[in-house]
Amino acid sequence: MGGALLEGLIARGLDPTRVRVQDPSPPDDVAAALASHGIEAESRVERLPSPPGVILAAVKPQMMDGVFPSVAALAGPDTLVVSIAAGRTLASFEAHLAPGAAVVRAMPNTPAAIGRGITVCVANGNVRPAGRATCEALMSAVGEVAWVEDEALMDAVTAVSGSGPAYVFLLAEALEKAAVSAGLDEALARRLARATVSGAGELLARSDLGAADLRRNVTSPGGTTAAALDVLMAEGGLEDKLREAVLSAVVRSRELAK
Repeated sequence: MGGALLEGLIARGLDPTRVRVQDPSPPDDVAAALASHGIEAESRVERLPSPPGVILAAVKPQMMDGVFPSVAALAGPDTLVVSIAAGRTLASFEAHLAPGAAVVRAMPNTPAAIGRGITVCVANGNVRPAGRATCEALMSAVGEVAWVEDEALMDAVTAVSGSGPAYVFLLAEALEKAAVSAGLDEALARRLARATVSGAGELLARSDLGAADLRRNVTSPGGTTAAALDVLMAEGGLEDKLREAVLSAVVRSRELAK
């Protein structure tokens, strides 16, 4: 995700010479992308000529406490710290920083890799309007940006948009399997499932209509779509299962934050 953000920012005009990356073992694709912009991943950033304007913490949550303190030592009084580590609270970052540090917790999702993500952010009380604007410019490089004021809502955000792409991929997977069960060969089943899910998503993105309106527009009374929706929308069907799944993810997000 950090690599996707960097690519998006450079595409928007960020000068690569203003970037320092700490990563002792970047994946091959990330290392190649950095090299293409003349950026070298350093195993440890010991010092900078001046405090950074932004520190972006794009590290796996379970590794954060091991690597963040040394990076946090580089922060100055005007440095904005932005975390995209799932489940890590604002307080967990504030503990490593000087009093008054400005911290934003952000939850992007995987479509950020193609510039179609959505990121939800929450700021601590030290983030000023200029800091919010900086964070929004940073995260909008890979898609839409929204804000919440209550950090507790980030668990629901994680369950909906953070984990949500996996639900959509499962839908495509299940649709493909159902197509095979209906007699289509695997190649055509995969093609139909992928094109249908991605096409419907793009239609939803471009339309001024809500999802319910689009669903009704494609559903003729007594037709084939209506027959399928009678199954999916029955008690215990897709809506109920998806609600159950999201609430389960919320609970797990809260557990991981402890």
